[in-house]
Order: sequence, then structure tokens, then C-alpha cells
Amino acid sequence: MRALETSDRELVALMTEAMRLAGAYWTSLDERPSYPSTSGAETARLFDRPWMDEGRGGDVLNDFRAMAEHVRPCTGRFFGYVAGSGEPVGAVGDFLASVLNQNSTSWRSAPAAVTIERAVVGWLADAIGCDGFAGQLCGGGSMANLMALAIARETLSPANEDGARPGVVYASEHVHMSVPKAVALLGLGRSNLRLVPADADFRLRIDALEAAIDSDRRLGKMPLAIVANGGTVATGAVDPLRELADIAAAEGLWLHVDGAFGVPAAMAVPEKFAGLNRANSISLDAHKWLYQPIDCSCLLYRDRDAARKTFSHSGDYVRIFNEDPSETFAFFEESIELTRRFRALKLWMSLQYHGRNAYREAISRDLQHAQRLADAIQALPDLELLAPVPLSAVCFRHRTGNNEAILQRVVARGRVYLSNATIKGDFALRACFVNHRTRPEDVDEIVSEVMAAADEV
Repeated sequence: MRALETSDRELVALMTEAMRLAGAYWTSLDERPSYPSTSGAETARLFDRPWMDEGRGGDVLNDFRAMAEHVRPCTGRFFGYVAGSGEPVGAVGDFLASVLNQNSTSWRSAPAAVTIERAVVGWLADAIGCDGFAGQLCGGGSMANLMALAIARETLSPANEDGARPGVVYASEHVHMSVPKAVALLGLGRSNLRLVPADADFRLRIDALEAAIDSDRRLGKMPLAIVANGGTVATGAVDPLRELADIAAAEGLWLHVDGAFGVPAAMAVPEKFAGLNRANSISLDAHKWLYQPIDCSCLLYRDRDAARKTFSHSGDYVRIFNEDPSETFAFFEESIELTRRFRALKLWMSLQYHGRNAYREAISRDLQHAQRLADAIQALPDLELLAPVPLSAVCFRHRTGNNEAILQRVVARGRVYLSNATIKGDFALRACFVNHRTRPEDVDEIVSEVMAAADEV
């Protein structure tokens, strides 16, 4: 047998065992702690090993059991960050995508993969009320935000004598950290990022935005884009999209909605996202509130030609001679990426397997979980809600306890996992619901665990 070849019998045995391990892992999630109790030294001892000259064959799967004890499990009691739950049908699709091993960069390279991705993007746009938007899948919200602002810069900012395209970007003080990174990477300079104050509900203040734009114009600067939050990471606040769209239209600015966390909720509560369809571009993460395995984000945009103007810099080696419009399509003409993995298959399979109503209902349950927790917090005199709960993030604290110590103890107890946030200068305990496995009894356990941890510290 030649090097790297594996017999059919060995492959069947390998995949049979791999699927058995996957099934055993999924069915064991309820019994697993919300976060692994391990150390860096222990994890390194198990997995940071030399690459041996001789292969181990199928024995390599034996490490999966240990690996499962040293990863963050996707249980229904993990409420930290904005961490999706890895829907299993999507995982099967991810495996099959690797089997097909397509470079979904152009129709010529991967006809089915490109067609499927374009279909999925259309489904997502329609589901959130933005029918007709084009777009693409990418690795994460950071990449989607970077590409969106790149399109804004190339579309609206004229080049100066040095070829640079300056412009000022306006965003809420609660904007995601990927936006300052994008501004820096695009050469706009951090001095051209205006962090606009938010109101008591953590939403960007329209009056402050208008004042900032007017001030910059008086100083001879060129306003370029507004980045609106479609669900802030800390509190889930949704900026006033309709009013921001009015300002963007009046001022000739690009409106990008960073909806990596929250925009899928437009399927369940569209009224909270009124004006979303007037954005120029939108980011959303399917690996968050559409429960898909990492990674699977999406950038939607109204004007496909603007994306092509920004990213179409093709070399002769990718020249396409076919004249059929469907067969000449290339994602690399609208994207930073040339090599692109077949992300769409897991989403395509998962969305079709369950249907749109199942996703709408799952998102609605997460919203109900958040309100259930908020009600439980407000019913206890020792706990205090620190922010409104517009979506599925809940920020609260123990009124008299050391909340940092309480959080550490909650995590150590292993029943639920919470993360933290800073709300108006206060350390907050934070629970976020973007998990299709979470049940009402899991939600109720948050309060009981926090109260038990407070007693212990």
C-alpha cells in the first residue's frame, strides 16, 4: 500500500468508531460538568506530544475520550459568552463537507458547493426580512465586519493623493472589539473611530451621533460609516436601526449592522429589528444563534457590485472563460478569501432537516429563558438585575456578595457556567441563552447555584 493510503475496511472501521464516539458524547452531555476542571500542565501532558515516525492507526481515536474531558462541553447549562450549541445534524454536514473537500471559491471549482452557499445566504436574508440581499459565508463576525467596512471604504471614500481612502466610522461605545480592529486593519486609523455614548438602555444615542457627525464635518473630516449593534455582546441591546438608517440616508453614509449575536432573533421578534432591511450590510453568526458548529458566519450586503468593486483583483490563474452567468460566478470576486471551505453544507443540511419553524421556536425559547431568569432575579431581594433584557443576555449581581468570587465559585461547582460583564462600572454576572439544549430547569439552576456559591464565599 502506498503512503497515506487507507484500506476500505480500515476506513469503515474508523468511521464506525468515530460515529460511536460522537453519539456517546452527545448522549452524555447532561451528565457532564458545565466546564472542564483541568490545568494547562495536565492538558499538555495528554496532548502536546511528539510527532512520531510511525503512525498509530485507529488507536488515535482512543484519545477522543480524554479530549472530551478537556474541552468546553456544549451542555444546556453553559451560559457564558455567546457560544452556540453545535447542532448535531450540522456536525454531520461538516463531516461530509470534509469528505467532499471542495474549495468553494467559484462555480468552476465547486459547482454544488457554490450553488448551495448562494441558496443558504438567500434563505438567511429572507428569514431576517432582508430578501434580495446577497452575501457569503465566512469564519466569524470579525471577518464579516472587516469585509463590510472594507466595502464601505471602497464605495464611499475617494482616494487621496497617496491612494489612501480616509473616513470616519461611528459606533456605540458598546461596539464589539472587532470593529476597532477592522478600522485599524483598513488603515483608517483609530483616531477615525468615534465611539458614541449610549442611553440608559445601552442603545446608541441619536443626538450624540448627529453631534459627532456635524463636528467632524466642521473639522473637514469625511464621515464614512455607521456601525449599529444588532445585539451587543454584554446586554443584547439593539441600536435604533430605523433612526440610524434615516441618518445614514440623509448624510450619505454606509450603515452596517453588526448582528453577529442578535440578528437571527429577527426570525422570532422582527419588531425589535425594524429598519434592518435598510442597512447596506449585515453580519450574523450561524454558529451562535443558529446553533451551528463553529465556524459559520455570514456577511449580507445590499449591493453585490460594491463587494465586487472592493475585492475583485483576480490573477490570470483564476481567469474564467465560460460565458454562462451561473457558471462564471466566483466568491473570490466578492471576498477576502480565495480558498474557502464548504461551510454551507452543514447549514444547508441542518436548516432543511429541521425546517424554519423549528429554528424560530428554538430562538423564541431562548428569549423566554432569558425572561424567566430575569423574573427569578427580580423576585429575590439578594439579587439585582443590572440591565434590561431585550434579547437573551441577562446581567445581574448579588447585592451584598463579592461577585467576582461568586462567579469563580459558580464555575468551580460545575453545574452551570456564567461569564461576566461590566455594566456602568459594576462587575456583573452574565448568562446568555443561545443553546437549543437548554431547558427551563437549567435556567432555574442559575439562581440556585449563584445563591449557593454566595453562601460558600
